[in-house]
Amino acid sequence: MSRPLSKSEQIRQTLHSYIDSGQLAAGQQLPAERALSERFATTRITVKEALSALEAEGLIYRAERRGWFVAPPRLIYDPARHTHFHQWIAEQQRSAETRLLGQGGELASSELCRWMDIDPFTPLYQIRRQRLIDGRPVLHVSHHLLASRFPWIEEQPLAGSLTELYLNEYGIGQGGARLEMTPVAARGEVASVLNLAQGSPVLRLVRVNYDEGGGLIDCDIEHWRHDAIRICLDTRPQGLAPLQPSMLGIRSSKLW
Repeated sequence: MSRPLSKSEQIRQTLHSYIDSGQLAAGQQLPAERALSERFATTRITVKEALSALEAEGLIYRAERRGWFVAPPRLIYDPARHTHFHQWIAEQQRSAETRLLGQGGELASSELCRWMDIDPFTPLYQIRRQRLIDGRPVLHVSHHLLASRFPWIEEQPLAGSLTELYLNEYGIGQGGARLEMTPVAARGEVASVLNLAQGSPVLRLVRVNYDEGGGLIDCDIEHWRHDAIRICLDTRPQGLAPLQPSMLGIRSSKLW
């Protein structure tokens, strides 16, 4: 005999069905936790358990100081594709925006020395940016460029595609990359930029980029909202049909 569902699970299933049916649409704000607790005749703690479960599934997200919202469909993200951010988003019929947060020279940290295989005190140039999809902040990325390869980079427009900038202004074409993906907690500027509470889960993707001759270009450190993307790595030869959402059962890329 099956065990009766807990009140938290009943709430989770009810909200899940509303989302699946479209009665709660992508981007729609849910009632406040207090209002939900009154409607379900239970405590806010029980409601919070249900909402946290839906958040872990990527069905809803919490915006700091604003409440809970239905998450939009995840985007397909192939880290092996060398397609700039705005083109990749447009291919999936969504809108993209990039905002420059800051820039300036720096000396390589111990972590960057390890990731980039460079010596301590190596001069780098840091560019920090926020990326939005359909007006929603989903990505914080910091780019750490080998300063010796990019003179006068501070005078260049840095809100567009860095891939195109590297090629057009410096003659540096994109070759291979080395990737490391780790779930981490959002802290400091990352949490603020992504409108998350401190300590919220995010996906960190570290990408070390090389030119066509194997020379080091830069290191990108991306922090993604965990509910924004679906990682789909396609290693088939170029020319074959790319992955489509319908092939992957999805509800509904180097990124520079």
